Amino acid sequence: MTHRDLSDLELRALAYVDAREIVRDLVTLIEVPSISGTDAESDIQHRIAKQARELDLDLDLWSLDLPALTADPAFPGWEAPRSESWGLVAASGPGEPALVLQGHVDVVPPGDPARWHGDAFEARLVGDRVHGRGTCDMKAGVVANIAAARAVRAAGIELSRPWALHFVVGEEDGGLGAFATLQRGHRGEACIITEPTSGTITTANAGALTFEIAVPGAATHASTSYAGVSAFDAFLPVHAALAALEGRRNRDVHPLMAEYPKAYPLSIGRVRCGDWASTVPDLLVAEGRLGVAIGEDPAAARAELEEAVAGAAAAHPWLREHPPTVAWSGGQFASGSYDDRSPLHDLVAVAHVDVTGQERPRERGAPYGSDLRLYAEAGVPTLHYGPGDVRLAHSPEESVLVDEVVTVTESLVLALLRACA
Repeated sequence: MTHRDLSDLELRALAYVDAREIVRDLVTLIEVPSISGTDAESDIQHRIAKQARELDLDLDLWSLDLPALTADPAFPGWEAPRSESWGLVAASGPGEPALVLQGHVDVVPPGDPARWHGDAFEARLVGDRVHGRGTCDMKAGVVANIAAARAVRAAGIELSRPWALHFVVGEEDGGLGAFATLQRGHRGEACIITEPTSGTITTANAGALTFEIAVPGAATHASTSYAGVSAFDAFLPVHAALAALEGRRNRDVHPLMAEYPKAYPLSIGRVRCGDWASTVPDLLVAEGRLGVAIGEDPAAARAELEEAVAGAAAAHPWLREHPPTVAWSGGQFASGSYDDRSPLHDLVAVAHVDVTGQERPRERGAPYGSDLRLYAEAGVPTLHYGPGDVRLAHSPEESVLVDEVVTVTESLVLALLRACA
């Protein structure tokens, strides 16, 4: 790494950033299959708590009151109900942190095992790249946060202002952990979420709303299909209406989202239809995701989709009398934006320049929902800056470069020292 014009204190802390320790920690976390909603999601929180105790940080490790949280009108929703969940905050000392480093510990399922080169939860180091589920989304970011804290502690640097690490569950399916952490009163003057950003700084997120459309049909024997109505066939004009809606919603997008072919995607992720091959299906249920524009009211986005479905039904002879229903379940991510009155963006950008000797990171938005919007809603200026390429996330090619994790860790060390000095 190139270190430009750094103080002796900063150089001392950076000397304790150890790539071998980073790889060790990342491999250890990957091998915990912390899929959203599983017991391992709680297990990994306790493992990380043990690491935080070794750094002599003040811990708040608590069991989430799930009935109270899910009953809150502001609850962001979930797709994987849990019987147990844990929150974890590790702080350098009392008082409001000058800077929070945040990361989620849950991952999505690995999908088809045959598409992986080995077990998805057995980390593989190939050259300078670590492979496995959760490497870039976002256990590399979690490890970078821990490694930055370890470097500051190992250097024996006592900062005059407090800082904290937030480890949260349930980000992949709505934001349960961040919601619970903020409800518990944990805040900060600013927050860096180390989601994968490919060397850029993300200052805005689109939203994402999970929906379910139920399309009715009329069952009959397949040999007399003309006597019934296939719910599958009835869904086709609805699907076409959704595609047209996606096109309309992506004609004029926020400048931070202009680089994306589709800034606010609308997609169908799962379809259930019929229960017997020789029966005309009487119900199709399509589950999908609606992208929410930056600054858009989620209620307005929901209304647009419902109107598109209703319009398709009104033009269909069967659906006109038997209209589909739309339900909003699972994760409900509003959009979120960084408060540009905060000095955090410059703090991170300059730290990155000082570590790499390169130009300031490019600023952009992200076409997915994240915890950014929950922290921003709570009045905490928040941005994304972390290791990895989000295009590899959720795929069997998920991996991260070790050098990239080290670069982010070093930038976080400088950010901590400069924010809290």
